[in-house]
Amino acid sequence: LIGGRRAVFADTGLGKTRIEAFWCNAVYEHTGQDVLILAPLAVAQQSIREAKACGIAMAYARTQAEVKPGITITNYDRLSAFDLSHFAGIALDESSILKSIDGSTKRELCISAQQIPYRLAATATPAPNDLPEILNHSEFLGIMPRNEALSQFFYHDGGDTSQWVMKGHAKDSFWRWM
Repeated sequence: LIGGRRAVFADTGLGKTRIEAFWCNAVYEHTGQDVLILAPLAVAQQSIREAKACGIAMAYARTQAEVKPGITITNYDRLSAFDLSHFAGIALDESSILKSIDGSTKRELCISAQQIPYRLAATATPAPNDLPEILNHSEFLGIMPRNEALSQFFYHDGGDTSQWVMKGHAKDSFWRWM
């Protein structure tokens, strides 16, 4: 809670759902304000069962009107049905959804979550070499905008591959930043 915004990059089966449940519960207890979890379709009920097994209450809602005090989980495709200014915390289950550089969901999440002080992104990825996904996570978490990170640590090769390449002198500082 000290940092407010964090990511959990843990492989499949290492308990990300339980980590999310405990993190959301800690935010709720600390702030007394509601917390929202966004998850892919068909994951919400599994998350509710996992939270219950840990003694944590979590409820599914399709709209803002259905939100009850505590932790609410919904699907990514329901994002527009919620007023994110109502929540002290937001957690992204399977946050690899941020991978799409120009995706509308990624844009909406990064913009609408800016005012939320507590943000968690949880995924079994990103791969260490998946630059777009790493930088989009950084942007969602409010650490550094993607374009700023690109200009600070990388250059565009402009050749046939059109790839972002790490600046030679920036390798140590990039990995410290990571």
